[in-house]
Amino acid sequence: MRARHVIPAFAAAAVLLLTGCVDNSTPAATTPPDAASTIEPDAAAVALLPADIASAGVLVVGTDAAYPPNEFKDESGAPIGWGIELADGIAAKLGLTTKYQIASFDTIIPSITGGTVDIGESSFTDNLEREKQVDFVNYYNAGILWAAPVGSTVDPDNACGLTVAVQSNTVEDTDELPAKNAACAAAGKEPIEVLPYGSQDEATNAVVLGKADALSADSPVTLYAISKANGKLQPAGESFDTAPYGITVDKGSELTAAVQAALQSMVDDGSYGKILDAWGVTDGGIDTITINAAANG
Repeated sequence: MRARHVIPAFAAAAVLLLTGCVDNSTPAATTPPDAASTIEPDAAAVALLPADIASAGVLVVGTDAAYPPNEFKDESGAPIGWGIELADGIAAKLGLTTKYQIASFDTIIPSITGGTVDIGESSFTDNLEREKQVDFVNYYNAGILWAAPVGSTVDPDNACGLTVAVQSNTVEDTDELPAKNAACAAAGKEPIEVLPYGSQDEATNAVVLGKADALSADSPVTLYAISKANGKLQPAGESFDTAPYGITVDKGSELTAAVQAALQSMVDDGSYGKILDAWGVTDGGIDTITINAAANG
């Protein structure tokens, strides 16, 4: 089983429950310093850039910004999180600046294939279905982890008949829970009632408010939600089904190799590790940046 991540003090600070709701904002004063500000361009990675992006000097990044601590918004509405810092680092390695387009999760890949966004950085799990549309530059391994109210005995392996909250269109929504429901049906048991929400905050609040028995999300996200719930939530079981996160790039684009080279340069010079350390998500870090791990792994 994956070891659990340790959430740093800044991420657990300023817990506030208003009418039972979880506040997943992080005050600007307690966020880590911008690691990208000290990252220098890598000439080999820059040389791989498509000419149009190199001349524009900007990397347009699509993100959902509703999946803390990976990608979320600060008090001004700007995207922050360790995934955002990695995207800023990629741009810095490529001699570019970042421009973020915050959008719903399920519109990011169409925006990439439609040419309005260069890359997607939104905790995308690399899988074979998504690889039919885009390429993935893999940068992290995350498991799935459930959370439930403190004192409950929820078991993810015996969840038939329960109500489970998820962020819509995540792998938990599209893959994990449908597979569990198929197993429930085969065993002649009641199905899991899946409650999909537009953001992880809403899914977390559903459990805190008693609308759902549990939530399912990627392991760093679940642990962050627990840390912000003022002692109301606990892990339900251990993390499982570890899979790679990937930066999404248009299928066959020259930009894929440039992003891979930029991220590998960040791994090699230690800036990648510093970002993961600062956000307490080191456990899922990798040493070699790959492309399309689902197909090639």
